[in-house]
Amino acid sequence: MSGAAVSPGFGITTARLSLRPVAHEHLPDLIRLKADPRVFSFMLHGVRTPERTREELEDDIEFWLVRGYGTWSVFERATGEFLGICGFMERPDGRGVALRFALWPECRGKGYAREAAAAALAFGRRAGLTRIIAVARETNAPSRAVLTDIGMREAGEFFHQGHRMVVYEA
Repeated sequence: MSGAAVSPGFGITTARLSLRPVAHEHLPDLIRLKADPRVFSFMLHGVRTPERTREELEDDIEFWLVRGYGTWSVFERATGEFLGICGFMERPDGRGVALRFALWPECRGKGYAREAAAAALAFGRRAGLTRIIAVARETNAPSRAVLTDIGMREAGEFFHQGHRMVVYEA
């Protein structure tokens, strides 16, 4: 991820994106994103209610305070438009720290997910994470292509709610 810079507040800028740790002012955007089945039906635990999104935001803010890494809100630098989220979570199934990303469908095909995920992965390495995984449904070809393109490799599989899930590792 050449050309990305990390700000003192754990923000990251890339050529086209600004990644900022999730914050209370992002809540309206997060509620819209996490309620949209086009985006969150593929995510662990699926679409969220506004109440669940508020709870997750509090957890994500605490995660940053405790761990020094977490989830970013992703914005287009040129316009300031909210594009989605990208970052790290501790998988509840014990598999480890996982890279995840969820951007609006309108962002597909523009390389935003790849740019954000590469920046997050580089941040995680600098933060001292020795093992970073990611999980994608076997049928989610766009996400799997992003993970492969940023240098992650297939490292296993499992089944979740009838879907074959592919585990990637950096």
